[in-house]
Amino acid sequence: MSLVGKFKQVAPRFTRDRNGNFAMIAGVTLPALVLAVGFGVDIAQVSGSKSRLANALDAALTSTARDISTGHIKEKDAEKSALDFLLANAPGGFLIPGSVSFASFVVDSKAGTINATVDARTKLSFPIFNSGSEYPIKVSSATIYADKQVEVAMMLDITGSMGGRKLLELKNAAKRAIGTFLDGQAKGSNRVRVAIIPYADAVNVGDLSDLVYYETSYTTGEPPMLGAVDTTTTTSTKGKKGRKGKQDKKDKDSKGAGNNPDNCATERKGMNQFNDTSPNAAMINRDYRLSFCPKSELQPLSADSAALKATVDNFQANGFTAGHIGIQWSWYMLSPKWAKVLPADSAPGKYSDKKIVKYAILMTDGEFNTAFADVPQRDNTRGGQSTRSRAYAEKLCIEMKKKGIEIFTIGFQLNSSSAKAVMQDCASPGTSSKHYFDTSSGAELDAAFQEIAHNIQRLALTR
Repeated sequence: MSLVGKFKQVAPRFTRDRNGNFAMIAGVTLPALVLAVGFGVDIAQVSGSKSRLANALDAALTSTARDISTGHIKEKDAEKSALDFLLANAPGGFLIPGSVSFASFVVDSKAGTINATVDARTKLSFPIFNSGSEYPIKVSSATIYADKQVEVAMMLDITGSMGGRKLLELKNAAKRAIGTFLDGQAKGSNRVRVAIIPYADAVNVGDLSDLVYYETSYTTGEPPMLGAVDTTTTTSTKGKKGRKGKQDKKDKDSKGAGNNPDNCATERKGMNQFNDTSPNAAMINRDYRLSFCPKSELQPLSADSAALKATVDNFQANGFTAGHIGIQWSWYMLSPKWAKVLPADSAPGKYSDKKIVKYAILMTDGEFNTAFADVPQRDNTRGGQSTRSRAYAEKLCIEMKKKGIEIFTIGFQLNSSSAKAVMQDCASPGTSSKHYFDTSSGAELDAAFQEIAHNIQRLALTR
C-alpha cells in the first residue's frame, strides 16, 4: 500500500478522537510556554538595560577623559563630572530611576587611565521564581586620557613657488590643523601649544631679532654670546620686556652701533651650527649676503588659536628655499635651552620631563637650495646650494630626533627626487603612524595636516 493510502486510513481517527488528550497536553505545555516567554522578556529587558548603561558609562568616561586632556577639569573632579554625565544619559528604558551609582571609580594619574564600575537596577515585567520586580545589574568600563603637555612646531614654506593658489591652500590647511590642535582646549590652558615658523631665504624672527648677530662683512665663524660687546660688527640686544632673563642693552659708546635691518636670521655658523645651544652662549647669525627677508614672522609656542591663525593669514610668498634654516628655528622653538630668552608663556619644557612631548611638522613644495654657512665669500648663496642645504637639514633632523623630538614631514607637489628624499630622511621612523606625506593637491595637503594632528593627539595618549 502506498504512503498516501496509509495516511487516508489513519487520518479519520484524528477527527473522531474525543478522549481529551489535546486539552491535557495543552494544560501541561501552556504554563511552560508562558514561563518561557516571560523569562525571555525579562532577559531582553535586563540585556537592554545593561547595554544602555554600558553605552552611557563609555560616553561618560570618554567625555571626562577629554575634559581632563583639554584642561576643562582637574583629575580630582573627574568622578563628579563622569557621574553628572552618566545620570544625564543613562535613565530611561527599564532602568529604575535613582538606582544608578558608581560602585568604584579610579583615576590612575601615572598610567593616565580611568576605571569605573556602575551599579543599577532594572524592572522585570514577569517576575519568576520569587525574583521580585527588579533585578540588579553591573557594568564596567575604562578609558585613557592625556595629561601630557604637547608642543608642536609647524615649519611652513612661503617661498616664491608657493604663490597664488598653493599659498591659499597652505593657509587653509595650516589653519585647520591649528584648530584641530587647539580649538577644543579650555581657555587659559597651555596643555597644547603650537609654534609657526614660515621660511624662505631666511626666517623672520620678529621680536626675537635681539638674539641675532647682524654681520656687516663676510665671516665663517661663530657669533659672540648674547649681550657681548663686539668692536667690529653689530650686535643687537634690545632687552625685550616680558622675557625670562631680560637682556642688558648694549653700551651706547661701543663701536659698530646699529641694529638688524630686517629682523631676519640665517643659519648658525661654527661649532653650534647643529645643536640648540642658547643664544646666551652664541647668538644666531644674520649673514651679510642675505638679499631677501620674508615679511611673515615666526610665532613661538602659543595656545592662542586666533593669533596663530592670524599669523598664517599674513603669509606672503616670495624668495628661495633655505629649508634647513626653517628646521633650525623649529628646533629652537621646542628647545628648553631657549626657555630663558623666549616669552614666559612660549618657553618650551624640558626634554627630560616625561609629561612633555615634542613634535615638528616640516613642509616644503620644493628642493632646499639656499645656504650661507661655509659658502665661499663670492659664491652665490641663492638657488645653487642644494647639496649644502640638504646636508644641513638632514644633520639637524638627526640631532632633533636624538633629543626625542618626533618629526612629521609633508611634500607639496614635489617634482624633485632630492626634495622627496630629504623629507623622507627627516621623517621619524614609525610603524604605528605615517610620518612622511607626499601630497599633490590642496585636498591632500589638508588631509595630511589633519592626519598628522590626529596622530599627534593619539600618540600623546599612548606614549
